[in-house]
Amino acid sequence: MRPTALITGASRGLGAAIARELAPTHDLLLGARRPESLQPILAELPDAVGWPADLTDHDAVAAAVAVAGIERLDVLVHNAGAVELGPVAETPADMWRRMFEVNVVAVAELTRLLLPALREANGHVVLINSGAGIRANAGWGPYAASKFALRAFGDTLRLEELALRVTSIHPGRIDTDMQRDIITTEGGEYDPDQFLRAGTVAAAVRAAIETPRDGHPTEVILRPIGR
Repeated sequence: MRPTALITGASRGLGAAIARELAPTHDLLLGARRPESLQPILAELPDAVGWPADLTDHDAVAAAVAVAGIERLDVLVHNAGAVELGPVAETPADMWRRMFEVNVVAVAELTRLLLPALREANGHVVLINSGAGIRANAGWGPYAASKFALRAFGDTLRLEELALRVTSIHPGRIDTDMQRDIITTEGGEYDPDQFLRAGTVAAAVRAAIETPRDGHPTEVILRPIGR
């Protein structure tokens, strides 16, 4: 029986790259907020199954988990996330709440709902974190704080659920549509050669998952060459 993986934020960018990387070896559930956004990746990977849900709507997430009937889950990849930038002096409370709701609370709640299925498989939880989860920079306060919190969540889960493996992936900047938006916000020129390829990070995710069971890859840090 092939292992099953659920990937959130799988409609494009890094999430879609992870889906492509795992498709040869895993049965895939691909998450996104809207069903229509999954159509391109599902057309590309016809054996995958869409799992649309707004991860910040906890009742909807619980219903989606129940409808999917997930009794055994080998891999859970938390890729969905959001980023908003701004200095502390100009950052209202709502922005802090949004960053934590999407990047931390939604992750914790989905993990909680799927823990029985993960325990059944002695599964693997992969948290797509960020370099900002290790070092905060000016203007990145709410996002970095949420990613520091996500790292703490992973550390806690790893100590509480000893039968599971929990890996935090900390990539530097990745060549994605989200990165283009960030560079626009920062007022810079976009040069994709300065950033990691999504496929490179996806390959690191696969390598962590394929690490033999006697090893526990707790953290993976990737930076673009020369940076």
